[in-house]
Amino acid sequence: ITSLRTAATTAAAVQALAPAEARVLTLAGCGAQGAAHLRALVRVLRLERAWVDDLDPARARRFAQEMTGELGLAVEATADLADATRRSQVCVTCTPSRTPILSRGAVAPGTLVAAVGADNPAKQEIAPDLLAASAVVVDSLEQCATIGDLHHAIAAGVMKREDVRAELGE
Repeated sequence: ITSLRTAATTAAAVQALAPAEARVLTLAGCGAQGAAHLRALVRVLRLERAWVDDLDPARARRFAQEMTGELGLAVEATADLADATRRSQVCVTCTPSRTPILSRGAVAPGTLVAAVGADNPAKQEIAPDLLAASAVVVDSLEQCATIGDLHHAIAAGVMKREDVRAELGE
């Protein structure tokens, strides 16, 4: 249930916030959350291609092959997350990373980044410089200011709670 609920929330955010012309997605993290997210996102985006990345390249290749067969979408594993992200209009991160995997230089202007993996104070997927340069929308400001990526940007002194554009419900 948690995987489906999280993916459905991300899909709702992507549907509301992604560029209308979004056809290419990058997905970081090829576990259960990654699969649930890709399945949900094909329902709200007219995707032509998805790049997938994982710390385990073999896992990413297997995931790409399985998802291509299941979804009929060109899903390809990449060994260069930043390169794939720069060629995408949407990027979803669902990893257990404790250090940033995306920084400002890895994301093209206008790209929607949906970061869902940093669900405790020790986890972090998005570098503070990327958050500080972005229009940030969170699911829960109170929670995000105390754990995850926004928490790290606030701790680094590059953002304040007041810099958050909105909560998703708004």
